[in-house]
Amino acid sequence: MSDQKTTHFGFQTVDEDQKAGMVHGVFTNVASKYDIMNDVMSMGIHRVWKDAMMDWLAPRAGTKLLDVAGGTGDVAFRYLKRAPGAHATVCDMTEGMLIEGRKRAEAEQMAGSLDWIVGDAMALPFEDNSFDVYTISFGIRNVTRIPDALSEAFRVLKPGGRIMVLEFSQIPNDLMQKAYDLYSFNVIPKMGKVIANDSESYQYLVESIRQFPDQETFAAMIRTAGFEQVSYRNLTMGIAALHSGWKI
Repeated sequence: MSDQKTTHFGFQTVDEDQKAGMVHGVFTNVASKYDIMNDVMSMGIHRVWKDAMMDWLAPRAGTKLLDVAGGTGDVAFRYLKRAPGAHATVCDMTEGMLIEGRKRAEAEQMAGSLDWIVGDAMALPFEDNSFDVYTISFGIRNVTRIPDALSEAFRVLKPGGRIMVLEFSQIPNDLMQKAYDLYSFNVIPKMGKVIANDSESYQYLVESIRQFPDQETFAAMIRTAGFEQVSYRNLTMGIAALHSGWKI
């Protein structure tokens, strides 16, 4: 009998050591269409959510940001625009995503304040107490072992550092959740087929949202990792949520 631990890949049950490669395949497939994908997944509202993230985060001048699963740099660019003299490190498991990020106009303008690093959220290639802020947007639900990623976030943050997570979440109203599920499962994979000729990756992304813990459960996971003053804010009725915590 195998003692191999299992996890979920969307609605599939897979061995833990398989998931990272499968997620890597999804994001390699969608890298060139990633920004369009976010528009499809969020009905175009992800930019407003990221601005709300920055409003709550209130980036400070001269600080060091680590943006994990940072993809094409959306969060890092926003942070640097609001924090003169700050530095951002974008860390992503998928090199194709980082390549797309480097192509953006903002990347060229901010080259001196940006690093692009291939790395795993569960084993970050950085020293303890290295960053003032840790962010991850629409990425933590794809991590094989979320508690490991949260522990790594705690490790690399300086005392007084802050974590902020933006992720699709659960709508508290059952009727509205069902309506959103109908849109997600019936429309998004079809749009993925049209936009990127890839319905399967988009099907996974929809399923992964439904597998992610609700707001209170995820807040408890952040506390378990060692963070204090943990709180969250729902965005667009709970379609997404922002979670915040501090390393005291």
